[in-house]
Amino acid sequence: MTISLDSHRLLYGCMGLGGEWDDTPYGAADLSRAEEAVEAALDSGITLFDHADIYRHGKAEAVFGEVLSRATGLREKIVIQTKCGIRLGDGVRPGMYDLRGETIVRRVEGSLERLRTDVIDVLLLHRPDPLADPEDVAAALTSLHRQGLVRGFGVSNMGAAQVQELQGFLDVPLVANQLEMSLARRDWLEAAVLVNTTAATGNGFPPGTLEYCRKNGVQLQAWGALAQGRYTGRSQTREDERTARLVAALAEAKNTTPETIVLWWLQRHPARIAPVVGSAHPGRIRACADAAGRTPELTHEEWYDLWLTARGTPLP
Repeated sequence: MTISLDSHRLLYGCMGLGGEWDDTPYGAADLSRAEEAVEAALDSGITLFDHADIYRHGKAEAVFGEVLSRATGLREKIVIQTKCGIRLGDGVRPGMYDLRGETIVRRVEGSLERLRTDVIDVLLLHRPDPLADPEDVAAALTSLHRQGLVRGFGVSNMGAAQVQELQGFLDVPLVANQLEMSLARRDWLEAAVLVNTTAATGNGFPPGTLEYCRKNGVQLQAWGALAQGRYTGRSQTREDERTARLVAALAEAKNTTPETIVLWWLQRHPARIAPVVGSAHPGRIRACADAAGRTPELTHEEWYDLWLTARGTPLP
């Protein structure tokens, strides 16, 4: 059985759940905050929840698993996505990437236990591991799929060539590629217009990635989609302030929130980008509801106004 993500226009990112970034257990207050965040996401029309085994040293998955265990019938209503492939530093060795097949299987087993579920709907490979053998990786993923432990697979922070190479060893289609994309992080967009300019040499976004994903039905998921609030109350530069004013004006004109305008800017792109909302604050999560429930209402000109204001310089 494979899985489709086409109906999921917005994801909730669970990185903020589970307490501090350390090994101390999460407490009752952390559980309560997780329950409130999940409830806010569901109220906003979000049913795809994004995890990683390293978030809060595993506590994000664990506290979410407890939320699931307390909410009868919730598991059947949602899609759970998690990631593996990063090993955090432990005081002896620095952090590193590890996509050996046996490691992938072991990390999935840990995620299943923490999430208190029998199956992960989507597993993403979190970061490229230069030592990974794609045939070994594919064998591990195929085994997990055949055992019914994982329904679908994707990648994160990978370019078109890397996705294409892995897909060549897999019979099941890769369904997602999660990249940092926002009105502030625009290298994915700038790459399309800097061709044949000297500025292109400073853009490191892998060429052809958006095009490959669109052509092959790989959902582009945008982490960091709200740009840490730079356009909704936490401006850092003059361009941020000007962009925030424009965002606020558009939100008022369209009877929605500034958060929705920032997310609509991503969703308006023909690549059908699905933003990840990572805030743990219920009010901010609910402020994104129109991005899940309404078609982006930005005109061609309004979309360009936002881009050029955030960019701060004219197009080439």
